[in-house]
Order: sequence, then C-alpha cells, then structure tokens
Amino acid sequence: MKAQSVAVIGVGQTAFRSRYDEMTYPELAQEAVTLALKDAGLEPGQVDAVVFSMAPTTFMGVADADKWAVDYAWARGKPFMRVHTGGATGGSAFQAAYSHVASGQYGTVLVVGADRITETPDAQFVLNLIWDAFYEQDFALNTVTMTALATQRYMHKYGTTEEQYANVVVRARRNALANPSAHLKGEIDIAAVMNSKRVSWPYKLFDICPRSAGAAAVVLTTEALAKERCSRPAFVTGTAGVSNTVFMGDRMGPEADTDFADYSELKQAARECYRQAGITDPMRQVQAVEIYDPFSSFQFPQLESLGFCASGTAQNLSDEGAFDMTGQLAVNPSGGTLCTNPIGVTGLVRAAEAARQVMGRSAAMQVKDVHNVVATAIGGSTQFFTVTMLSDEPRRAAAGA
Repeated sequence: MKAQSVAVIGVGQTAFRSRYDEMTYPELAQEAVTLALKDAGLEPGQVDAVVFSMAPTTFMGVADADKWAVDYAWARGKPFMRVHTGGATGGSAFQAAYSHVASGQYGTVLVVGADRITETPDAQFVLNLIWDAFYEQDFALNTVTMTALATQRYMHKYGTTEEQYANVVVRARRNALANPSAHLKGEIDIAAVMNSKRVSWPYKLFDICPRSAGAAAVVLTTEALAKERCSRPAFVTGTAGVSNTVFMGDRMGPEADTDFADYSELKQAARECYRQAGITDPMRQVQAVEIYDPFSSFQFPQLESLGFCASGTAQNLSDEGAFDMTGQLAVNPSGGTLCTNPIGVTGLVRAAEAARQVMGRSAAMQVKDVHNVVATAIGGSTQFFTVTMLSDEPRRAAAGA
C-alpha cells in the first residue's frame, strides 16, 4: 500500500536543565504539548492519537509514569502508545507517530516525552540493569565504560586523538550558545576539555553529556492538512531503524557482521532511509544533521556511517571546520546531545530540531538554504538505531517504498 506523505507542523520544547522541582512529571510533559500545539495552531481536540516517548521509568521513582501523563497530554479517549528503546526512544517514538499518519489510520498525531534523570541519585545503576545479571553486571559495564571501549577500538583503527574529540565538544558548546533550550553551553577551548576530570579513558568529564530534565513534543499530520496550516512544513521523507543483540561481544570477531567501532547498523539504516528519500549524495544533498552524540566520540563514526565521508576521515574534516555551522555540513546546530540529554526524549529532540531547520524556525541556530536534514538516535547497549530524513518537499519518487 502506498504510504501517504507526512509532515511536521508544530514543535515544542521546554528549557533543559538539571532539575524541575517546581513541576511534576506530567506537568512537564504538558508544557511541551502546549508549546507544540500552539506552534501548529491546533487545539487538543484536533489530535487523533498520542505516542509517548519514555525510557526507564525508574529515573523518576514512579512506576509507569506515562500512565500518569495521559490526562496532561489530552490523550483521554484517544489511542495512546508508549515507546521505549533506551536512548533511541525519541527516534523510535517519532517514527511510530509517522507510521500512524502514513498508514492513513490517523490524520494528526502528537508525539511527546519528558524525562527527569536527576530524580534518581544513581542513573548509571538504573541503566546497568540492562546487563545480564550472571555474565555482565559484575564487570562494571555502564553507558560510559561501554562506549569508552568502542572509542578505544575506533582510535586504534583510525589514529584518532583525544584532542580531536575535544574539538567536537568545543563546537557543540559553541553551537548551543544560540539554543535557548540547551542545558550546557559556552565558549570553551580544547585545553579546557583536556584538563577536565578523567572518567574512563579516553573520556574526560567534558566529553560526556549532562543528565537533563525537560520535555519535547512534535505534531505530525497529512500533507493536505500540513499545507493548510503551515507555510513551510517539514516532510518526513525517509525513516529506518535497525536493532542488534544486547551482547556487545557478539558484535565482534570473524563471524560478526558488524564492528563495534563503526556503527555498521547505522550504515544499514541510513541506506534504507536514503533510498526512501531519494538521497544519492548525502554530503551534497543534506545541509545539516542532528545526531545522537552523548559522548564526543559518537560523531565521527556516525557521520561516516551516514555516508558523509569515508571511514576514518571524519576526524580530519572536523579539524578543518567542515562540520561547523558555516562548513560543508552543519553538525548539531542545536549543540546536540553533548549539551542536552533527557534520555527518553533526546531522540525526539533531534527530530524536532531537524524539523525546525527545514521549517526555517531555528532562529539564531538556522542554517542557510536548508532542504534536507538527517536526525539519528541510538539506544540500549548501542543496539537500537534510527535514521529519519526531514525535507522541504514531500517524498515522491519512492512513496510506495
């Protein structure tokens, strides 16, 4: 069946910071919903279904807080779906909302999520519960040490230096200065990153994202309704997702079809997303990317797997300024996940920021002459990957794909 064209017409985000003690969890979600509906020019009654983006509920100390948020998202009496794929949750939730509309089942769908990671005294303890209790939990694996291992392998393969990762942080913090919602921002230099506290080699404190509280919401609708209500909608022209085993060791070795350093899964997802969107030369046809980078080392393998450059070359392009706001490809104009990470919402923020770029609503973050923007999300033990393309024109050539 031919999928109908889908577009984003409204985006809402709270400011992101360490805590929101003055709001309950559902009130925080409601603030983002209110902003998104206002941006779209809609009333709650004009939404047909709601998708809720929520990672581990344990962060808030309230079991299944999505159920608590139903009334606050004006979802009572409507279809409601919660999505959870770890850090990729927001990307997966956005794609679920897209599918609701593309299938023709619903005309207008709201996707919303909120997170309050600092509500728990130890977020890493919560995240460590994904590991096998017998084989893995005693080995001190967590999201930091796990990804540090992948970073070490990437550095071994391609000769990447800690200073090149530090430059990624400097660019992210500088970009975030123009983002009123960003958690971390500021003018820093490579020396500041290098001198920050060592956490897990090669990571220093500034190589790692913050724990952020906040909410985001996006309104998606059909092409016909989008053109009625929005002067420049952001059309969803490509979506793809790939999963892999939770066991990192099973992704390495002669029989594995992926490499833990190179995000081979993302390469597979990107091919499908580009096929749908009609993208054949990403560096020429895509003007900006909003990629999921909670660590400074996440940018280079993602940019390579997304086809913007060959393996092992992103680090040099980064040093040359190719990924600056005025470079060949604007990477994370918002500052990205390095500056803001409300885990269950982060992937949705990436899609929201990509949509705003296409819609021309990014204010001081706006990239010139935007036609196509890519958004990614990664979750679990880097086992879930999503790639989404937002464009200024609806998908035509591969609409039946």
